[in-house]
Amino acid sequence: MTTAYEVAVAAEATLGEGPTWDAATGRLLWIDVLGSRVHTYDPATGHRTIRTTEQHVGAVKPRAGGGLVLNLRDGVGLLDPDGTFRWLHREPVPGRRANDAAVAPDGSLWAGTMRYDEATGGGTLSRVAPDGTATTLLPAVTVSNGTGWSPDGRLVYYVDTPTRRVDVFDYEDGLPVNRRPLVTVEESAGFPDGLTVDADGCVWVALWGGAAVRRYTPAGELDRVISLPASLTTACAFGGADLTDLYVTTARVGLEAPHPTAGSLLVVPGAGKGVAQPAFRG
Repeated sequence: MTTAYEVAVAAEATLGEGPTWDAATGRLLWIDVLGSRVHTYDPATGHRTIRTTEQHVGAVKPRAGGGLVLNLRDGVGLLDPDGTFRWLHREPVPGRRANDAAVAPDGSLWAGTMRYDEATGGGTLSRVAPDGTATTLLPAVTVSNGTGWSPDGRLVYYVDTPTRRVDVFDYEDGLPVNRRPLVTVEESAGFPDGLTVDADGCVWVALWGGAAVRRYTPAGELDRVISLPASLTTACAFGGADLTDLYVTTARVGLEAPHPTAGSLLVVPGAGKGVAQPAFRG
């Protein structure tokens, strides 16, 4: 395992977020939320693409049959392989936008939202089924962020950023139950943001304002810290053919003198061992 980072994609994303490895295409997906852009990066060739969305985009994930599912300001949409877009579940709320999302073991999308003004309790976490049926899982969150499952599918981890906690639920019948805190991030270390779970069941969480990614054991013990130069580290995910490279997105929003890497996609080669993520079944 290493802690040395590299710049995978030099960029100036306003709010880089949501790295996701698409195993079917061998590329890394990530977004610029406020820039309304979906990025792809192929580490084998260096090939990159950028697609602009008509709304702020909170997350992008691969679909089982090809194409992408997008968590957008006004709801969840589908992008077909030929570039055709259509809404799957549209639910616009004035002053609210999409944020992070994750695909559950059953192939549904757990889509988060938040208020633009970050009003307390103004966001939600919802389960969007492949047929577009939406069920609210958590009705009053503030900044819905990282979500991930344990390798055995029995636990789900979740971050509502202002709480400074990574919470853990039992995952039963497709629902999160028995919520309790796994860890509380101390004030001096920043705020927990996006997360991923590795093959050992440990939780890696990016720290907004903390210039780091931390690894916590399933017991909530701090196990590793990877320090990075960009202060606004937003999310992380394992990628590459063997899922050993840790990709980290960063942001530059609100910074008067951002580090040169702020807004870029960073990678820590050989950081650990990830778990293959399910694709959305819609």
